[in-house]
Amino acid sequence: MQPSILWRRLDLEGHDACLLCATESGWRLNGHALFLHDGRPCSLAYSAECDADWRTCSAGVEGFLGTQTLRYEVERLADGRWILNGAEQAEVAGLVDIDLGFTPATNLLAIRRFDLAVGEATPAPAAYLAFPELRLERLDQSYRRLDDGRYAYAAPKFGYDQVLEASPVGFIVDYPGLWKAVVLN
Repeated sequence: MQPSILWRRLDLEGHDACLLCATESGWRLNGHALFLHDGRPCSLAYSAECDADWRTCSAGVEGFLGTQTLRYEVERLADGRWILNGAEQAEVAGLVDIDLGFTPATNLLAIRRFDLAVGEATPAPAAYLAFPELRLERLDQSYRRLDDGRYAYAAPKFGYDQVLEASPVGFIVDYPGLWKAVVLN
C-alpha cells in the first residue's frame, strides 16, 4: 500500500500532493507543492528518505520561484552532521528530523518516528529548511498525542500552537490555518 494525499493551502493560493512509499531500507515521501510566494508562482518537487526507524537520511527539493531555479540537496550523516548543497550546517548538528517548511508532509516523519502513546508528549526539534533562503536552521517544536488522530503541536518560533488532525498513516489532514486535506488515499 502506498498512501497518498492532496492538500489545499489555506493561508496562500496553492496545493500539495504527496505519496508515502516503502523502500528497501525504510521510507520515502515524494511530493509536489504548487503555491504563490510573495505574488510569484512557485513549483517545488520534493522527497525525503528515512531509514526503517523514520530517521531522516536525505531530502531533495527542485523547482522554481518566479524566474529563479531552486535546488536543495540535504544529507544527514551517520555522525549527526547535516550537509546542504555540499555545505555543512552546524546549527542543526545532532538533529534527526527534516522539516520542509513549505509542506505539511514532513510532519508525518516525526509522528511516525516518535509513535507517541495517547497522553504522551515530546520535544521534536527538526532541521528546518528555511524557504526560499538556502540554509537549514533549528526549529524547536513539540507534539502531544491527544487521542488516536489528534496531536497538540507547537512551534514557538512561528507563534503556532494548534491541534493537528492526522490520518492513521500519519499524514496531517487538518493543519489549522495552513493546510487542509482534499483527498486521502
